Amino acid sequence: MTSKSVQQGEFYELEVDSDLKQSPAYNDDLAPTKVHERTWNKWNITALWVGMAICVPTYTLGGVLTAYFGLSVMEALFTILVANIVLLFPLTLNAYPGTKFGIPFPVLLRSSFGIVGSNIPCLIRGLVACGWFGIQTMFGGLAIHLFLSAVSSSWASLGGVGEVIGFFIFWSLNMYVVIRGAESIKWLETLSAPLLLIVSIGLMVWAGGKVSFTEILATPASRPEDASFWSYFFGGLTAMVGFWATLSLNIPDFSRYAKSQKDQVLGQIIGLPITMFFFAALGVVLTAASSTLVGETISDPISLIGKIDSPFWVAIAMVLIIIATLSTNTAANVVSPTNDFQNIAPKYINHTRGALLTGFVGIALMSWELLKKMGWLESDVSVESMYSNWLLGYSSLLGPIAGIMIVDYFLIKRQHLDLVALYTPNSLYPAFNSAGLIAFAVPVVITLIALNVSALGWFYSYGWFTGAFTGAIVYFIIAKAQLSTVSQTSAVSP
Repeated sequence: MTSKSVQQGEFYELEVDSDLKQSPAYNDDLAPTKVHERTWNKWNITALWVGMAICVPTYTLGGVLTAYFGLSVMEALFTILVANIVLLFPLTLNAYPGTKFGIPFPVLLRSSFGIVGSNIPCLIRGLVACGWFGIQTMFGGLAIHLFLSAVSSSWASLGGVGEVIGFFIFWSLNMYVVIRGAESIKWLETLSAPLLLIVSIGLMVWAGGKVSFTEILATPASRPEDASFWSYFFGGLTAMVGFWATLSLNIPDFSRYAKSQKDQVLGQIIGLPITMFFFAALGVVLTAASSTLVGETISDPISLIGKIDSPFWVAIAMVLIIIATLSTNTAANVVSPTNDFQNIAPKYINHTRGALLTGFVGIALMSWELLKKMGWLESDVSVESMYSNWLLGYSSLLGPIAGIMIVDYFLIKRQHLDLVALYTPNSLYPAFNSAGLIAFAVPVVITLIALNVSALGWFYSYGWFTGAFTGAIVYFIIAKAQLSTVSQTSAVSP
């Protein structure tokens, strides 16, 4: 038998022989999904987005935009809605090849960056996910600590040590869910999504009796009175696009399980923009209500709930936050690096090892925060203070990758990929695709220059957009030139 791809309806399925199984670029976990494995309908994908969007960082987005980007509350919520509508374009477009060919994000990158070169964008995406994994695990660990403190006074006396133990308990829960595979994540997201929506709506109704929505929405902007709205808006828009710029790349990791292109498109349209807008609005409302509830303004829901003088309600609330954070973390921050790390050495790193490697890198990235909680390290650095720069910084790296991927699949490859060649070194796809690497390097170099040249500061401030368009244009020009050279060479060959 010879390995080949077989079309079944709108899908392609790979028939694997023993030779391909021995390829250093292949393992069973990175292999295309079989048609019978594509069981996610539009509601499963909607639930995936609801489960990922309802989390502590989303809750704080309104505060980030008003405090760091000088927007009013109305402007901040409008910016969040627009950003997530914008994100639907790269999300649905990059999901297409995942659904059609059943391939994960790292394998799709082999088309535009090369079999080996794909590891460069993979590791960038993977390390960003590990950073988010550490941040979300800190939130989940704190929720576990507050839950146990509410039911046990002896646990409450542990203080920072209890938070660290909670971190590792939550870490273990994440590893368990992801190692069990895609069906485990599908089950978790489908179960948690309606529960989280019901609780969120209940909180919004409850908070409505504590504060005036009219007064909250009328909160003025903190920017200078004579400053233009648009520069602040686009800076905030870039940061908000950066929030899910990660998933706009590795969405094939999930769309490969979709029943159809219609399911993945509708699921994302239904699940993402409204959920993000609503939960960010809830964060703004509850932050405003916090002064009435506990006598001070608190933008972190875990800290806010922890101050409520009712162990029973604190315990219930923390269970819900644990579920919300777990549903976000497993899908958004562990699946991608698990696949990305496998791509480095598929024969040595399988799904389980990739997940564990993700977990250990996440611990390493948050080690400074864990040491602070143990009282072993003094530092003024915190997750909150780096939040806005973190979003802007990595969006400048991820934007070019998104632009390159879309141009490669739709304009250069015209939605045709050779499945066998994607897993076979020294065949159709080179080890390093110079078009992809140069197209990525150009906007990154310009961004580095922009950080030191004030006249180019806009290139960094709007990094996802400038990077995506620059990367896309440069890639299109070079890839077209490569195709022209190949065509001329073929024409003169005997």
